[in-house]
Amino acid sequence: MLKKALPWVLAIVPAIVFLQTLPFKFTGHPMTQHIFSTIGDWFSSLGLAPLDTFFTHAGAYVIGAFEALAAIALLIPSRRHYGALLGTALLAGAIFFHIATPLGIAVQFPGEDAPDSSLFLLAVAAFACCLTLVLMNVRRFRGE
Repeated sequence: MLKKALPWVLAIVPAIVFLQTLPFKFTGHPMTQHIFSTIGDWFSSLGLAPLDTFFTHAGAYVIGAFEALAAIALLIPSRRHYGALLGTALLAGAIFFHIATPLGIAVQFPGEDAPDSSLFLLAVAAFACCLTLVLMNVRRFRGE
């Protein structure tokens, strides 16, 4: 029973994380604007103006579209391994930007009293689930 249930649990956790953030990404929510403009400003400070423009203006929509695709694939057993691979890449990016940019692990949103690390912790948990699914499906990727 555990052998059948584990892949579902490992797929549902990141799918929920992705799906719960979609409304924020597609509505221009102030928290999403803060996150993507912070990353854009970081790219600008590195002299990478095209990435600044992308993240500030289109990043949330593009990332959101890929997250929706990953969530759907994670919930389809025959495509789960592809969703896990895409999810692993997306979440590795999220974790990187939390660690390497001024965004930080605990994000200080404008108007909030204290920094919040929940987005980072959700990304780490979802990343662990996706990576585990990828490792469980190595043979599928090899065509075995």
